[in-house]
Amino acid sequence: MAFTESNMIDLGTLAPDFSLPDTVSGKTVTYMDIQGPKGTLVIFLCNHCPYVIHVNEELVSLCNDFEKMGIGSVGISSNDVDNYPDDAPDKMKIHAEQVGYPFPYLYDEDQSVAKAYDAACTPDFYLFDENQKLYYRGRLDDSRPNSGKPLTGADLRAAADAMLKGDPAPSTQFPSGGCNIKWKK
Repeated sequence: MAFTESNMIDLGTLAPDFSLPDTVSGKTVTYMDIQGPKGTLVIFLCNHCPYVIHVNEELVSLCNDFEKMGIGSVGISSNDVDNYPDDAPDKMKIHAEQVGYPFPYLYDEDQSVAKAYDAACTPDFYLFDENQKLYYRGRLDDSRPNSGKPLTGADLRAAADAMLKGDPAPSTQFPSGGCNIKWKK
């Protein structure tokens, strides 16, 4: 698995809408359904990526904290399940329940949502403000598997705090990194 970094789309980009099946509830979910009154976090992830597995515990904690602050969250998997069956919707449901994701875990079968967000890796984070404008895109923190650095969510948490205070978007934003999205051929 080659290490791939975020594409770092322009700040201020409007959140692309989507309508995708939630693998846990079976319901169709749109951006408007998960949007929080003070912001929205869109996360591209998957079941098998070691970078996602590494951040899962902090991701659950962070999204629970964000919910209390009025920030909605959603996870989206866009991987090609024909070639990566561990990421199939039935396994996504099991994974979400085992990990305790506090957000809908959506399946982007045709990969159109990943393309609309210009997502490149798992995990890939997009924090939008209350007006659905991109405020932060980048890493959770500087911890990586086997780095010896603790998971804190510091970068994403600091961005959310600044956004809620009405501060301008952080001028320095580091790309997220992990496994590349498994694109269909």
